[in-house]
Amino acid sequence: MTQFQRADGELSDTPLPRRHPGARLDSGGEEILPEGALDRSGPAAAGQPDRVGAGQSALHAELGALRDRVPGVRGAVLARIDGKLLGHDLTTGPEPLDLAALAATTFGLGRQCGMTLQQGPLRELTVHSHQGYFTVYGVSDDILLAVLGDDRLNVSWLHLEAAPVAERLADLLHVGGTT
Repeated sequence: MTQFQRADGELSDTPLPRRHPGARLDSGGEEILPEGALDRSGPAAAGQPDRVGAGQSALHAELGALRDRVPGVRGAVLARIDGKLLGHDLTTGPEPLDLAALAATTFGLGRQCGMTLQQGPLRELTVHSHQGYFTVYGVSDDILLAVLGDDRLNVSWLHLEAAPVAERLADLLHVGGTT
């Protein structure tokens, strides 16, 4: 019998509960912006609009705009290179947490290929399967944009649209772009 370890260290016969596919996670209750990017004692505390909420809205707007501009894009996730989900724009399909982990794994493999082949840093990596595409872009040295597309996706069009989106995401997250 397989046993699973819970967060409290106890063993259980059942796996951890999972969200249904397409469930909105936003940021899992955490700030999407990096630590220190916002001063909580500033404008929000003085009754001005909360920049965390505005930052999250702007990030989701960028992810949604990519889907709207490129036919065949099903959605996108924003993740750290360690696989932690920062945000997503998926309404159906695979679990966003799984896509964040896949993005980190895909990025790690692509980065290793680039280093081994001495071809420089990874720009993007596309997996083309029978029914669609999964493309991972580096937003910064620590943050990834992963785009899920169906079989009618024009990958060249996606690459043209995703580059400026990645730059805007880097600006919104107050991180430098990739080199």
